[in-house]
Amino acid sequence: MEAALLWFCNWSTLGVCAALKLPQIHAQLAARSARGLSLPSLLLELAGFLVFLRYQCYYENPLLTYLEYPILIAQDVILLLCVFHFNGNVKQAVPYLAGFVLSWFVLSLQKWIIDLAMNLCTFISAASKFAQLQYLWKAQDSGAVSALTWALSAYTCASKDAPGQGKNSDNLNDYQ
Repeated sequence: MEAALLWFCNWSTLGVCAALKLPQIHAQLAARSARGLSLPSLLLELAGFLVFLRYQCYYENPLLTYLEYPILIAQDVILLLCVFHFNGNVKQAVPYLAGFVLSWFVLSLQKWIIDLAMNLCTFISAASKFAQLQYLWKAQDSGAVSALTWALSAYTCASKDAPGQGKNSDNLNDYQ
């Protein structure tokens, strides 16, 4: 029974992640606006995803434990490009994307760097959500924000926190 539940959590999370940002991208394209989306929030989220993916690759964990992250990163990059497009200057995205590519290599220079970055991932993720909520509160306009994307995100968080599915479950021995 537990194995079936874990199998379902893994595959349903992958399925949901494959479509997670699509409602958000669709809402942005339909509104032809980035109104309601916080650029700092999106950048923090992308940074958190990148750190987590790099950490998993660095420690050579099984692909199934982190396969959703390349999918989420690709969708976030598309979302980031949409934000810059609707704000009028796609070229402004280049330094951010270059910084993310550079950080991919910097993170793995020393073991302590990747470990420290991973330990900050929860804070980065929370800061991303806080920045988005703060932006919505300040703007008093949800604009092109997708509630479905937030609901799907909540599901993926809950399904990955099932027993044995947490982000550090494969590396618990590193910290004991």
